[in-house]
Amino acid sequence: MTAAPTTPQQQALDVLKRVWGYDAFRGVQADIVRTVAGGGNALVLMPTGGGKSLCYQVPSLLRPGVGIVVSPLIALMKDQVDTLRQLGVRAAFLNSTLSLEGVREVESALLAGELDLLYVAPERLLLPRTLELLGRAPVALFAIDEAHCVSQWGHDFRPEYGQLGVLPERFPHIPRLALTATADERTRADILRVLGLEGAPQFISSFDRPNIQYRVAAKEGPKSQLLDFIRGEHPGDSGIVYCLSRKSVEETAKWLQAQGVDAVPYHAGLSPRERNTAQERFLNEEGLIVVATVAFGMGIDKPNVRFVAHLDLPKSLEGYYQETGRAGRDGLPSTAWMVYGLADVVNVRRMLAQSAAPEDVRRVEAAKLDALLTYCEAATCRRQVLLSYFGETLPEPCGNCDVCLAPPRVRDATREAQMALSAAIRTGNRFGAAHLTDVLLGRDTEKVRAMGHHQLPTFGVGRAHDEKTWRGLLRQLVSLGYLAAGEHHGLSATAKARPLLRGEETLHLREDTLAPRPARDRSARPGRAPVDAQDRPLFEALRAWRLQKAREQGVPPYVIFTDATLKTVAELRPGSLHTLGTVSGVGQRKLAEYGEEVLGVVRGESGSQRPASSRQPTEAERGAAGNAAVLGLLRGSSQPSVSSPPPVRPRPEASPSSRPAALFPQATGDAPPASPHPEVTESLRELRRELSRETGHSAFVIFPNATLDALATRQPRTLAELEGVPGLGPKRIEAYGERIVDAVLTGLDG
Repeated sequence: MTAAPTTPQQQALDVLKRVWGYDAFRGVQADIVRTVAGGGNALVLMPTGGGKSLCYQVPSLLRPGVGIVVSPLIALMKDQVDTLRQLGVRAAFLNSTLSLEGVREVESALLAGELDLLYVAPERLLLPRTLELLGRAPVALFAIDEAHCVSQWGHDFRPEYGQLGVLPERFPHIPRLALTATADERTRADILRVLGLEGAPQFISSFDRPNIQYRVAAKEGPKSQLLDFIRGEHPGDSGIVYCLSRKSVEETAKWLQAQGVDAVPYHAGLSPRERNTAQERFLNEEGLIVVATVAFGMGIDKPNVRFVAHLDLPKSLEGYYQETGRAGRDGLPSTAWMVYGLADVVNVRRMLAQSAAPEDVRRVEAAKLDALLTYCEAATCRRQVLLSYFGETLPEPCGNCDVCLAPPRVRDATREAQMALSAAIRTGNRFGAAHLTDVLLGRDTEKVRAMGHHQLPTFGVGRAHDEKTWRGLLRQLVSLGYLAAGEHHGLSATAKARPLLRGEETLHLREDTLAPRPARDRSARPGRAPVDAQDRPLFEALRAWRLQKAREQGVPPYVIFTDATLKTVAELRPGSLHTLGTVSGVGQRKLAEYGEEVLGVVRGESGSQRPASSRQPTEAERGAAGNAAVLGLLRGSSQPSVSSPPPVRPRPEASPSSRPAALFPQATGDAPPASPHPEVTESLRELRRELSRETGHSAFVIFPNATLDALATRQPRTLAELEGVPGLGPKRIEAYGERIVDAVLTGLDG
């Protein structure tokens, strides 16, 4: 047995490899882990999908005690806990889905030091009972996820987050780690003040997500444009479509369904059951599209979302960045696609003008809207514009946005702008874009004639251009602030327009191309290449196996393995457990749990894919009482009451230097026979099915496949011989030992 790592850096790398299967940290992760594991505070700004979770999960395993993670959404907690339990980490959550008994089980485990990580909602954390409990518990650190929520200037402000200043007051000596994907200078200052992080190091990663292709187009027929985009570029892929209103969400989802696209709606107006069902389907199914308001998405940890589409303008560039960042968290090629039109610009401008917010707030919001519209109207690399907003410079155009791939034409539009502004002024600064377009094109409509606008000098001056050109130009004039939107969508010239009208300045605008964009060449995109044709059959076979395992265990498929890991397996085609263990994302627990089955799929063995369990656990079983089941097994309960992810063996008390090695105790005993006994294997499978029916647990909670194979190989005849079998700790032996021995003997007799 090798000696335990002796330096903090070696300890961290050992945990990273053993638990997550990664060989090295990315970017500033190593510096963050070293700082927090050493007892320091930190503020972390890291893009969505950049690996923020590891920055507090690894230190929580390195430091004595339990890491307390403040998380804003129940779904996020469940997702993170499911994933961690698959990795063998003792994780739980405290939220409103738990029964009173479940809450007490978690609290008892917390005080006993039987947890590695505990996720808590801010509302729960702020309860006097919880704060008093934490005062008696061995706490390793506090991690405040989505920390931008503390600030009224943040795009997801939550009042409860603003009360988290209680942490530095009551727990001044426990490390605090604030994490967010988006925070401007003002929001960052609020985070530091509220959480008492003044003087703490700030770790700011690059905001660039090179695997995401950014695309913005003029809105013409948004639903048809969306359908063409999905069918042409992302058939069968998971995606999120954002709409501004609940009505638009419902209509778009129904329309997509009518076109044969598997889509579900999600917005705050749906019942909790409907929202939960939509979210569960999205997390657990492949290829489902969610059409949603921005109420959906915070904390969604699904790595293989291949596109995020916006059918309406977001509220800010921060919100847009956060929402598009939900695509391609696995690093594989993905798309951020948006369409917008003049009506969108008019609406957001008008809403801002009519806002009852204080003047300083309206001024900040106006600046954020201007930044978003500048991004939309950009005639230069979109990624450069986006990164510049967050204070980062990209020296060269990215080559992976619509502007880089199909550069727009930019022309001097001063004369046309003067025509449009003159038309707005001469008609009284109160008519909308449709009427102004009629005047410019010289259309003798009933309304134009009734208002006498057919007699104006501007009537018909724009006949050289078509309606689409004028509407695009009006959109850009509103976006750039030369025209303002009134209460009834009327457009009026602003003070900014005067120099332009007087000829004292010129205006260059991009032309909205009438030709369709060329089809995207997926193989030429930056980032990781998609799966090659020769590897696609194996990749799909691995995905099918993964889906069966996920259904059997009641967890999302990506909790088993991510697409990126399966892609590497399909390319590498490992022939041994040792080789499979070198794949990024395959840690020791998953190698023991799934290794032989994955190799079976690689070899093309038909027996490697077992049918899913006939009984699938309900959402209530998996979520509300999942903690109780795991904690029950940890304490030796012989009758776990509900389905849950697999428990891990309680970790012995250890110093920080020895804790990582104790996470994965080595099996002992003499060298086993070479291969599993087939009859014993079948007998044990039957026992596991019986226990699953009796307890309501998924089969792998009873004992995992790796344990089943070890039992069928070693063929223990007594309870004493069960000791040392990988995956069979004292509690499992106490609960199931006698029946396991009976099953082994039955198999040998058969």
